[in-house]
Amino acid sequence: MAKAVCSACLVAAALMFCAGEVRAAPSCKLVASGAGIVERVIDGDTVILRGGAQVRLVGTQAPKLPLKRKGFARWPLADEAKAKLEALVLGRSVQLKYGGRRKDRHGRALAHLFLAGEAGPVWVQREMIQAGMARVYSFADNRACIDALLADERRARNERRGIWAEGFYAVLRAGRSGALVKKAGSFQIISGRAVAAARKGRRIFINFGRDWRRDFTIVIPAKSWKLFKKKQFTLEGFTGRGLEVRGWIGLRNGPVIEVDHPEQIEFAG
Repeated sequence: MAKAVCSACLVAAALMFCAGEVRAAPSCKLVASGAGIVERVIDGDTVILRGGAQVRLVGTQAPKLPLKRKGFARWPLADEAKAKLEALVLGRSVQLKYGGRRKDRHGRALAHLFLAGEAGPVWVQREMIQAGMARVYSFADNRACIDALLADERRARNERRGIWAEGFYAVLRAGRSGALVKKAGSFQIISGRAVAAARKGRRIFINFGRDWRRDFTIVIPAKSWKLFKKKQFTLEGFTGRGLEVRGWIGLRNGPVIEVDHPEQIEFAG
């Protein structure tokens, strides 16, 4: 079981609603603020409401469409992800709920979307993740309910739903540093066994090989470590453990992923 996924969140499919907020677990609190009718679906994680407001489905990353970006290749199942979201929300009234920063640099609302359903409110992010039409994508200032979505993603992956049957989205192996170098600049999930973890200056390094100049490394800014301590992570707890980390691959000697919040790391097995 992944350490980053609390046991309460694994059974948090039943959302408890109260005035102005929704709780999926004691640690999963969202505040309701606004509603609208979905007029257009841009892709599998972005919609436009009647009146022009654009909403990014925070906590998820769906397969990308080119959207007029020159030289941008369409990701596998991008059209299917868009169609899935259209089937869920197009022309329907949605409620917006927030658990962190509310706007991105493009002015889009960073919201969780909920639909009215016969058995209770339907959480749109959960529907997309469970269908295998998106993966979990979180930020240090927008982490609410991510544990619950990670549990949903795990089930979708295990059953090879949607994107998880496509090699493009496969979990990569930390030991294959040469292959990871070729993926620099892309968002990936990487799995492997950590051999050492240490703090040096303003950074914490989790190494997956003995050659730090070549092998894959997780880098955590020391200023972010307090978030990990709240989740009961320790440096000693990384060594010898199987880990999965998600983020953007960079190059610093060998391939690295810089991590600034604990939901980016899960303990495997």
